[in-house]
Amino acid sequence: MKVQERLELFKKWPTEEILTEEDLKKLLENGEKLKHYIGFEISGRIHLGTGIGCMQKLVDLQKADVECSVFLADYHAWINNKLGGNWENIQKAVEYYKESFKACIKALGGNPDKVNYIVGSELYHNNDEYWKTVIDVSKNISIGRIMRSITIIGRQEKDLTSFAQLLYPPMQVSDIFIQGINITHAGLDQRKAHVVAREVAPKLVIKPLKNHMKPVAVHHHLWLGLQKPPIWPIPKNEDKQELWTSMKMSKSKPKTAIFLNDSPEEIKDKIKGAFCPEKEVEFNPIMDWARNIIFYNNKPLKIKRTPKFGGDLTVKNYAELEKIYKLGKLHPMDLKNAMAEFLIEFLKPVREHFKDKQHLIKMMKSFQTTR
Repeated sequence: MKVQERLELFKKWPTEEILTEEDLKKLLENGEKLKHYIGFEISGRIHLGTGIGCMQKLVDLQKADVECSVFLADYHAWINNKLGGNWENIQKAVEYYKESFKACIKALGGNPDKVNYIVGSELYHNNDEYWKTVIDVSKNISIGRIMRSITIIGRQEKDLTSFAQLLYPPMQVSDIFIQGINITHAGLDQRKAHVVAREVAPKLVIKPLKNHMKPVAVHHHLWLGLQKPPIWPIPKNEDKQELWTSMKMSKSKPKTAIFLNDSPEEIKDKIKGAFCPEKEVEFNPIMDWARNIIFYNNKPLKIKRTPKFGGDLTVKNYAELEKIYKLGKLHPMDLKNAMAEFLIEFLKPVREHFKDKQHLIKMMKSFQTTR
């Protein structure tokens, strides 16, 4: 595959940013082996934003001849008190996470058998180099920088409850170098950690990348949750990126997220109650999801309507959908119904994957009362 073809797969939506495209071109042009990773805390059930939104980019990178890895961050989950900070429950959930990502990769047309699944506690066990790297990274980050980076764990400085949470950013950065990763990948909410990794890369002595190169960071789009923004309409002076990040789909708000194993009835019910203002596309989660899942593979959307309301409609791409929606030629409920039907059909292979793994679903549901 030619350099430009591989580059286009990196840049393909849902990519919102590459730090930096110039560094990526150098890696491609030099024929460097590309090692990717994306990390996940082990917490509650996996929703569309995590399972589908993140794996879309991984599948693109597979096609670009990148060695892809999913890092299952059990230590990080423990630090961040996920699943109630219960280490045993976090360990039990690892298998569910592996199976969920395998199902999503397969549903998206990727190869789940060519993905490395790495568990943090297994990587760190008897690994002196890792802990040396944590110290090496920490020596090159100021305390103030760590405090400002704490948003990567979904918290603000005022929300810190323990010193352990300050270990999180240098550990996440160290995960990159100990594995020799030159392609880091995450949603935009993890940008601060990747910027730190790029800044400390030339200074490391324990486990630097080849020629002290900076890891390339690929940041994908964050899917909105189904809730209404806290302020509506959005003020012109509002920091829209920060607001968007705060409204991303979250398992801590189960009514505003579609989980991989939701039943067709649950999907219909959640979509029916979603925020979807007429003629408005900005901060409209149903429009956001249409762009990210329905039109991801450039397939048309078929919308069923009674003759009274214009009859059935076929929309070829997101630009066309946005145009007719802004003009009021498509009612929110018709769009919602089409979205629900699409998701039910799209997630059918995922539900099939878990048909003989219902014990994992029951286990995760038993954990859902913990954060």
